[in-house]
This record gives sequence, structure tokens and C-alpha cells, in this order.
Amino acid sequence: MNANILTELSRLLGADRVLTQREDLLTYAFDGTPILNEIPGCVVFPDSTEQISTILKLANEQRVPVVTRGSGTGLSGGSLPVPGCIVLCTVKMDRILNVDPANLTALVEPGVITMKLDEAAQPHGLFYPPDPGSMKISTLGGNVANNSGGLRGLKYGVTRDYVMALDVVLANGDILKTGTACVKDVAGYYLKDIFIGSEGTLGVITKILLKLVPKPKARKTMLATYSTMQAAAETVSAIIAQKIIPCTLEFLDRTTIRCVEDYAKIGLPLDVEALLLMETDGHPVVVEEEAAAMSRIAKENGAVAVTVARDNEEATRLASARRSAFSALARVAPTTILEDATVPRSHLAEMIGFIQKTAEKYKVKIGTFGHMGDGNLHPTFLTDERNTDEIHRVEQAFTEIFEKAVALGGTITGEHGVGLAKKKFLPLVTGPVGLGIHKQLKQMFDPNGILNPGKMF
Repeated sequence: MNANILTELSRLLGADRVLTQREDLLTYAFDGTPILNEIPGCVVFPDSTEQISTILKLANEQRVPVVTRGSGTGLSGGSLPVPGCIVLCTVKMDRILNVDPANLTALVEPGVITMKLDEAAQPHGLFYPPDPGSMKISTLGGNVANNSGGLRGLKYGVTRDYVMALDVVLANGDILKTGTACVKDVAGYYLKDIFIGSEGTLGVITKILLKLVPKPKARKTMLATYSTMQAAAETVSAIIAQKIIPCTLEFLDRTTIRCVEDYAKIGLPLDVEALLLMETDGHPVVVEEEAAAMSRIAKENGAVAVTVARDNEEATRLASARRSAFSALARVAPTTILEDATVPRSHLAEMIGFIQKTAEKYKVKIGTFGHMGDGNLHPTFLTDERNTDEIHRVEQAFTEIFEKAVALGGTITGEHGVGLAKKKFLPLVTGPVGLGIHKQLKQMFDPNGILNPGKMF
């Protein structure tokens, strides 16, 4: 990193907010993606939109790459540094600026932890629905940059559905305000949507206006177990066909069930092939009706057993079967590669069967869990990055899985993003015309290519 640039950054932020020593930089050489890493040129911690504007002006003039980072929980390599870059870490910008019950909104900075917003909304009888698995540690800026989903996505949607307005600093330092607090706003192009899911390649998000919704008055949690994955998939289709939209409809396969039980000691049966976590929320009368209907539908479609939580404590215990899946699988092997192929619900059983056959074909171990209600699967490879031959077989396996997902009308990622890990697969989804438009947008917003270079495409 150029010494003059470091001097200027230290003058702007203070020397304590500019990291340059190798031992400090090592922490920021990784995100949540296994195997991949790169040491940055420096790491900076701005605390205002104006500071970020000045940093980007300097970087753009000097052609220095900038990689924006929150908590670094991403699983596609989207916040991995590139050589000689400035890592712009937003964790100091962690204020909830306003919770507005009258307009059902919250104004936040990008470094706010996802769960903290939900906690701040609760006293007002409100809640923030998007709940990625990393919600206890991921930041809202990262959620917006990756359009994060979560367990409640089937009923409540994903991050995009809650973003009303953004402040974004562009590559040249200009500050763009896009969107409003109005429910209806059709003035001009909807520019804010371009930045949602753009993974830091088009601008740096510095303020976010988010929609909140009334907190449901009641919730009911159930756990159904199955002797076949087909029966679990048929249960999901039958529930949706009955016009029931659960807030959560999650599944675990046999491998994941065993790992979760070994890890969390929940009391899960080990002789089943699949498990469904089902939750309904809303008015107490509707919740009771929907819970009874879902339990009945599960049994009619071959559930071995259906457990209905008696209280919040038991509901939390049952839900932990799904929420602890990744942690449980991560204990099995030195390297855990969590992917997220997504298909239409009607192809879930076929896709899950294909994943199992692909694991057998390439002699790799895969545990699969995910959001069965919205078709988002998480085939998780349990491997060892030191075993070069095995890693090659893993790469072959997930290449076939992505190709199959797209062939079934699905996509290569439902919530993790493209980043560095999946950029070679993006043309499968966009086609040449779509990919060309991506590149044109990048060129327009960032003509010098300083923002998160090498990611997405």
C-alpha cells in the first residue's frame, strides 16, 4: 500500500482506525467461505457517510481497490480482500438511528447486527422478519448487499422486501439517496433495487431505511419425521396446496439429523430419512387451525411422528434442530463447504435425490438441509481442504449440482450470493445478454473498477 495513501487515511480517520500490521490484517484475510483467503493492503474503520465518501474519492483517484466488509460471515467469498486493497469495514457504523412505530420503519447504519434491530423493534410490538442463519453476528449492510434470506422467507420474503430507502456512496465519492419512506413511490427508476444484492460492486451502503411489521400474536412449532425424503416433499406441496403459508418450513436429511443429535442432544430419532420443522404464526385462532391442519397433512403424507411444541421453551428446542444444523455438520470434518442451490418446490424431491446420487458418484460426504418451503437447499460438503484429490471431487460434485438446479428452472444461489466462489456459474443463470447488462451497470457505476473487483463476474 502506497505510504501517502496510508498517511492520508490515518489523517482522516486517526491512526487507531487504520490497520497495517500483518498480524492485524490476517483477521481480515478471510470471510465465512472455506479455503479462500487473501491479505489486504490495509483495513479502515470509518464511522460516517462523509468519511466513506472521502475514502472512495481518494481510492478512485489513486486506482486503489476497495472491498467493503461487515462481520465477514459471507459464504461466497464476497468480502474477501484482493491484493493491495483497502478493506472498508463498517462495524463502527452500528447505530439504530430511529424506530418509527407510526410509519412502521427503522433507520439504521450498515454495521447494525441483524438481531439487534429485531430486539429494538420488539418493545413497539413490531419485528423485522428476515432471519439469516447468521443473524446473531451478521450486519444489516451485509444482508442488503447480499439480499439475505432466512428461515422465515417463505411467508415474509427476503431482505429486498423490507428495504425502503438507501444512502449509498458511489465509487467516485458521490452520495446517492434512493427510495423514500412512502409505501407508494413510482418516481423514476427504482435505483435502490440495483444496490440490493450487488455485493459491494456498485457502491457502499451507509444508511438503510427498513420496513417493520406487527409482531404476530401467536406462534406454533411442530417437528415431523419421515422414512423417505419424498414423503417430506409431498407434505410441503400438500400444505401449500391447502393455501397455508407457514412462517417456517425447513428440512434436514438423515446425515444432518444424526450430526445435529450428536451435537445438540435434542432427542431426535436416528432411524428416519428426513425431518420437517413447521411453524405458523398470526392470530391465535388462525394459528391453532393451521397447526392442526399441518399436523394432519403431515400424517396423511407419511410422517412417522409429529411433535407439537407445548410452550415457547419446547418450541425453541425443536427449532434448534434446524438452527444448529451448520454448526453440527461443521464438527464432522476439517473443512465444511456450505452451498445453496435453489429449485422450484415441485422439483425438491428430484433435486435432493440428485444431490444424494452425486455424493455417491464422487465419493464425497454431503449433508443437506434448508428451506423446503421456498426450494432453497443447502448441500453441505464435509471434506478436508488438505486432501487435494477430494477437493477436486467436491468441485466436480457441486458443479453438477448447480447445473442440475438451473436445468430444473432454479438458480445457483438463493441467499448466499455469487461473490468469488460462484462467479464462473453466473452465466448459467443470466445468459450472455444478462451477463452483458451486469457488466454495463458495473462500468457505469464504477468505471475504474475499484469496488470489490473480481467478484460476481
